[in-house]
Amino acid sequence: MELMKGRPTDVSGRLNREVKVYDLLDSLGIEYMRTDHEEANTMEACNAIDKVLEVVICKNLFLCNRQETEFYLLMMPGDKPFKTKNLSKQIGSARLSFAGSEYMEKFLDIKPGAVSVMGLMNDIEKRVKLLIDKEVLQGDYIGCHPCVSTSSLKIKTADVLEKFLPAVGHAPTIVELPYTVD
Repeated sequence: MELMKGRPTDVSGRLNREVKVYDLLDSLGIEYMRTDHEEANTMEACNAIDKVLEVVICKNLFLCNRQETEFYLLMMPGDKPFKTKNLSKQIGSARLSFAGSEYMEKFLDIKPGAVSVMGLMNDIEKRVKLLIDKEVLQGDYIGCHPCVSTSSLKIKTADVLEKFLPAVGHAPTIVELPYTVD
C-alpha cells in the first residue's frame, strides 16, 4: 500500500460510486490522501491501512429504529464499543438496530463493508441522519472509504465538517458514547 495525493490518474476499472466521490471532493477544493488496498475485512487489514494513512479509520454503523422509518449513520472511533442503549437515549429513539443492506444501497449507494460519510452525497432525499461521536471531531483528520472498501481516504476533519457536509446538505448531531460497556 502506498499513500498518494488525490484521485487516481486512471479511473478505468473503478466503480462509478468511487469516481463520484473524487469528483465531488475535487469540485469542493478538498485535498485528500488515498491508498488502494485489497478489500479490508479483518482487523489486521484495517490496522495496516491505518498505519499507511497515519489516522484511524472511523467505525461507521448504519442504524435504524424498530419501524425502519428513521435511519442513522454513526461515525465513532474504531476501538470504542457500541451499545445501542447509550445512543438511543441521546437521540430520543427507542430501540436501534442495524439497518438492512437494501436501505444502505438505496439511500447511500454503498454496499456493506464500505459504509462511509462519503455516502451521504447520494442521500438525495435526506433520509439518513448523521451522528458523530465527539471524539471523532478531536482528530485533525478523518479516515474513510470513498464508497468502496478497496480504497481509503485521509481528509481533514474541518473539510468534512465545513465543506463536504454543507455541500451534501447534512448537518451532524454530536453524540458522546462511553468506552465502557455497562
